[in-house]
Amino acid sequence: MMTHARTALQPYAADVSATVAWEKISTEKKAQLIDVRTESEWRSVGMPDLSSVGKKPIFLSLFFAPDMTENVAFADEIMQAVPDRDTPLYFMCRSGGRSAQAATLMTQRGYTQCYNIFDGFEGEPDARGHLCTVNGWRAQQLPWRQ
Repeated sequence: MMTHARTALQPYAADVSATVAWEKISTEKKAQLIDVRTESEWRSVGMPDLSSVGKKPIFLSLFFAPDMTENVAFADEIMQAVPDRDTPLYFMCRSGGRSAQAATLMTQRGYTQCYNIFDGFEGEPDARGHLCTVNGWRAQQLPWRQ
């Protein structure tokens, strides 16, 4: 199990691997997966599929492509979608950067269980620079769809 506890430099509950996030989302009734990538990433790379556990991910971009402008309504939209601030929120992006920003933002907004999926949907690049082979949601063969 890969989990990294909160540190002074990490202002949210913890960094977790995609595998740990899947386990928690699958077994904890209230746990939510929030995919903060862009719409073009969802369409071209794929999306997590939680239908086997009777859930749907929340798809909400933290930044908008192509110029990566910030979604200034992001926090408010999360607060509308998930009003209970004690709900475990698992944030995912491509490889853990934007999701860490989202986990930080929502912790600042009073959410008590914000987790960053540090290996994201595509994970780290392999020796040849290819994604989806080393780690991350797809490389771990967790449920997804194109």
